[in-house]
Amino acid sequence: LAGVAAVLLLPRRAARIAVGVAGALAGLLAVGRIADAGFAVVLARRFDPVFDAAFLGDAVEFLRTQVGAAGADAAVVVAVVALAAVVVLPGLAAVRLASVVDRHRRIALRGLAALAPVWLAGQLLGWPVSASTALGDAEGRASQVDAGLRDRSVFAAEVRADPFANVPGDRLLAGLHGKDVVIAFVESYGRSAVESPALAQTVVPALDAGTRRLAAVGYGARSGWLTSPTFGGGSWFAHATLLSGLPVDNQQRYRSVVGSDRLTLTRAFGRAGWRTVGWQPGVTRAWPEGSFYGYDTIVDSRGMGYRGPSFSWATMPDEYALAALGRAEFGPGHGPVLAEVPLVSSHAPWAPLPRTVPWDAVGDGSVFDGMPGQAEQASQVWQDPARVRAAYAQSIVYSMDQLVTFVERYRDDDLVVVLLGDHQPASIVSGQGASRDVPVTIVARDRAVLTKAAGWGWSAGLRPASRVPVWPMEAFRDRFLSTFAAASQATSRPKDHARVANATPTAPAATGPGSTPPTATARTMP
Repeated sequence: LAGVAAVLLLPRRAARIAVGVAGALAGLLAVGRIADAGFAVVLARRFDPVFDAAFLGDAVEFLRTQVGAAGADAAVVVAVVALAAVVVLPGLAAVRLASVVDRHRRIALRGLAALAPVWLAGQLLGWPVSASTALGDAEGRASQVDAGLRDRSVFAAEVRADPFANVPGDRLLAGLHGKDVVIAFVESYGRSAVESPALAQTVVPALDAGTRRLAAVGYGARSGWLTSPTFGGGSWFAHATLLSGLPVDNQQRYRSVVGSDRLTLTRAFGRAGWRTVGWQPGVTRAWPEGSFYGYDTIVDSRGMGYRGPSFSWATMPDEYALAALGRAEFGPGHGPVLAEVPLVSSHAPWAPLPRTVPWDAVGDGSVFDGMPGQAEQASQVWQDPARVRAAYAQSIVYSMDQLVTFVERYRDDDLVVVLLGDHQPASIVSGQGASRDVPVTIVARDRAVLTKAAGWGWSAGLRPASRVPVWPMEAFRDRFLSTFAAASQATSRPKDHARVANATPTAPAATGPGSTPPTATARTMP
């Protein structure tokens, strides 16, 4: 009715432009709803037009790892043509209908006069006769854009407010003096892996076995929960959140924080005298954001000496990444090291999965030749959601097993490992309404370290109990720095952000700012 009225009231050329633009905008809203459906399945939220456009480049890269360059390029062409059609064809159809109305103005006017009261009555009585869905969608998109624009200044103030910015190095991390520390992100390791019945039957026995293996070599573990800023993907948001102590849940915030001089957890170790290493098996090209984290050395997949095959998205098995890290940084006579390493074998699509080999036989990775072709393929696994869940659980078991083996192999009194998930897996694995919670564990042989962490309220072992406190991931940096600070500094405790986990996890919000890849330089697809 609005379009008919515009044709009748406006000059012919202006009317056609107006209805053509309106038709194209209706097509854009349809594209948004299509994107919403995909984002709901994978990331458990709506598509955000402000923050999510850059996801496209990383999505294409992920597709290339699955179907090859030619297949990915063909898919891109088909998608572009299809999306263009969804936008262009409604605009052309609206212009054509404007011509019909213009040729039959008298009939159109009578129809408008007859139907306008029906529309008004429908609005007053709540009848489904108006375009309320499209209008509501347009209003929601406008609100998303407005919220994104306002968030920039809000977050900038958060970046500047840092209670640890000026703490001298000799007051930072004194409680870990002389320790080697490894911060290991286990890709897609979420609460569902521990508590979903379909997954826990595979994962929980492995975690309990890992706890016993650690105890056999003198190590204890304490585990809790963190709430990730992202779900199903966007690993770089979780990394930035944990290390900066800020909630980084969209690309605008990511760009803001990596462009700042915020004190990251890794930079704090460097200030306190540690050698800091970013061991990045998932990075395949230049990674300019790496300088923000304050590493003394960044080693990406090209610098690890790996000569074996890739396993779908994963450039190398976690076993090789950890063995190479141990050889490079944990040899005899080394000084205190802080190493941050994201493990990638548990990255979607969770197949094919490498087999474990004796660590002494890892060599340059050529021992893994042939394994990808011998294992179950992603194209087979993804035909059945139950097989997807089974493959995911097996990948988590593999990654955790390699971390325990690393501790067994490089154990000494001064090794401390912090391991955590970056986000939950996609909804096909975690289920609808799953929380954003991920497990977090601290492993140490020195009982003084575990005693300092006792105030966190975490449970013993690699498996966190359901009802231990849950912190937002951004609270970890401040709590960790406060716990292991010099005695006088530790009295300045951060605000307690913990909540107690319910038996039923809280569902993530279905709306809100989105997430996009850091840049085209880092291989960090969800």
